[in-house]
Amino acid sequence: MSIPIKLAYDTITNKDIDDLCSWLSTYPRLTKDKLTKQFENKWSEWLGRKYSVFVNSGSSANLLMLYALKLSGRLKNKKIVLPCLGWSTTISPAIQFDFEILLCDSDKNNLGIDINHLEKLLEQERPSCLMVANILGFPNSFDEIKILCSKYDVILLEDSCESVGSLYNDTKTGCFGLMSTFSTYFGHHFSTIEGGIISTDDLELYEILLSIRSHGWDRDLSDDTAQLLRNKHNIDSFDSLYTFYYPGFNVRPTEIQSFLGIEQLKTIDSRNKKRYEIFLQYDSMIVNNFWQIKSQNFISNFAYPIIHPNRNDIVKNLIANNIECRPLVCGSISKQPFYTKLYGQKQYPFGDLVHKYGMYLPNHPSLSENDINRICNIVNDSL
Repeated sequence: MSIPIKLAYDTITNKDIDDLCSWLSTYPRLTKDKLTKQFENKWSEWLGRKYSVFVNSGSSANLLMLYALKLSGRLKNKKIVLPCLGWSTTISPAIQFDFEILLCDSDKNNLGIDINHLEKLLEQERPSCLMVANILGFPNSFDEIKILCSKYDVILLEDSCESVGSLYNDTKTGCFGLMSTFSTYFGHHFSTIEGGIISTDDLELYEILLSIRSHGWDRDLSDDTAQLLRNKHNIDSFDSLYTFYYPGFNVRPTEIQSFLGIEQLKTIDSRNKKRYEIFLQYDSMIVNNFWQIKSQNFISNFAYPIIHPNRNDIVKNLIANNIECRPLVCGSISKQPFYTKLYGQKQYPFGDLVHKYGMYLPNHPSLSENDINRICNIVNDSL
C-alpha cells in the first residue's frame, strides 16, 4: 500500500501544544479576554488593516460581516452579487438575511469574479454590494473590480478564507474590500483549531462587529461609543450590563484559540512561502492543455486546482495511490441542493465547467519532493 499523502496537515505543532500546556498550567481565564485582543492586534498589523475581530469560525466571520453591513444602514437595496464559485457559507448568510442574490460567473484565469459578467449585472441590477471569494489563494482582478464598484456605487466585500498572504500588486488579499474575512480552521494556512477573522479599516463597522459578536451589548466597545449608546437610550451603568443594542450572536472565540493564533503568526510567512514554492512546482510539472491557472503574483496557495474532462480518472488513480483530493471547492453554487431548492438551476458557463471537471490537489508545507513528483506523475498519466 502506498504511503498516504493527506490533503492537509495540522499547522499546530507539538511545540505549540507544549507551550499551550505550560500556559494552561498557570490557570488563566479561558473565555475571551486579553489574549483575544492581542491576537486581533497582531493579525491587523500583519495584514495591514486597522481593525480585526476574532470569531469562532470563518463561516461566522462571513455571517457577521454581512450582518454588520446590513445593520450599518449603508445598503441602498437588498441586491448582492456573489460568486458562483465559492463555499456554502459565502452564500448562506445572504440567504439567511433575505438579500436578493445575483450569482456571477467565474473568471477562467483566476477562479474569481468574471469581470464581463459582473459589469452586466451591475449595469442591469444596480446592486448595493459585491462579495468576492479569493479561491484557493488566487486573487480576483481587483483593479477592474474596484473601478466597476466605484462606477456603479457598489460596496466591495472579500471572502479570503482560502487566501492568507497572497498578493495582488504587492497588496495582501483581504485589504481591498470594505471588510474581509479569513478562516483559521484546521488545514488552512494557519490554525487556531477553529476560528475566523473579520478585518476592516472602518471604525463604525468594527464596533458593530464587536457588539454583535457578543449578544449585541456594549462591553467590548470603546468608552465613548458605549456612553453614546447609553445616553441615546437612557441606560445607566448597571442596566447596561444586560442591555442589547443589536440583535446579536454569540460567536466568541476562547483564549485557547487566541494563544494558538499568536504562536501561529510567528511562522505564517515561512509556511506561505513554502506553499508558493509547491504551487510553482505543480505548475511547471503538470501538463494540462485543457486549462491551467494564470497568476503573476505571490500565491499563498491553499490547494492546486485541476480542471479537465478526465477528472474522474484522475481522482480514481489518486485515491488508488492513497492520495487525498477534493472537488474544486463546491463547484458552482447554482448546482448545490440548498440553492436550487430556493432558486432553481441556472447556467454559468465557466462555473458549470468547474462543477463538472474541477478538483484540487494537496498543497501544504509538509509535502516532500517525492510526494509532489508522485502526485504529478499520476495526474499527467491520467490526463
